[in-house]
Amino acid sequence: MDMERTAESLDAVVLDPHPIWLDAVEMVLERIGATVVVKTSSASEALATIEREQPRLLTLELDTPPGEPDGFEVMRRAKTLAPSLRAIVLSVHHDTSHIDAALAAGAAAYVVKTAHPDDVASAVRQAFDHSVYLAGGPRPIAGAPAPQTASTSVESPGGLTRRELEILRLVAEGHSNSQLARMLWVTEQTVKFHLSNIYRKLGVSNRTEASRWAQLNGLLTEQSEPGASVSV
Repeated sequence: MDMERTAESLDAVVLDPHPIWLDAVEMVLERIGATVVVKTSSASEALATIEREQPRLLTLELDTPPGEPDGFEVMRRAKTLAPSLRAIVLSVHHDTSHIDAALAAGAAAYVVKTAHPDDVASAVRQAFDHSVYLAGGPRPIAGAPAPQTASTSVESPGGLTRRELEILRLVAEGHSNSQLARMLWVTEQTVKFHLSNIYRKLGVSNRTEASRWAQLNGLLTEQSEPGASVSV
């Protein structure tokens, strides 16, 4: 499924406290064929629009003006108002606590604002069309909402998120950063960001040690040993 088809009839609400980011995100979304029904710095306005318009996508920063519900609360309320909506966080925060909390609150993807604009487009693509499947793992249902990651971020080996486990397995299979970027439709900068989080969580220093950790902890099954196929 190409990007234009993924974003077909894709209505979006954009929430950010900084007007310059509202315009920037709108440009990226329009480039992939999405329609921004409202862009606002008001969490209350965003929620009212979600209830009225039932958009499929919400992009938001976690920080909101004083007196407004923060991004975590916005996502929780938004999912109640529009159950099929998918939220993508675009944030200045890049620490694990913010990332894990956002995923636990229902974010389908988390993109740091230092990332390339193409990563935003890729996040939308992956939120609506999961195109990377690891051999031996459960096969996602096409078009199904991204799974809530509250449990995967807590219960997964090493405390890794679903995305980090995905990348760790691919690294252990011998794929380079550039290959990972192409497979996952992200930039190499984003791959390096995930790898740095993986190394920190596992207490390792490089991809060789991380790969060894994956093998010792049973993340590489017979079906996903080096050389196993990945469909994109």
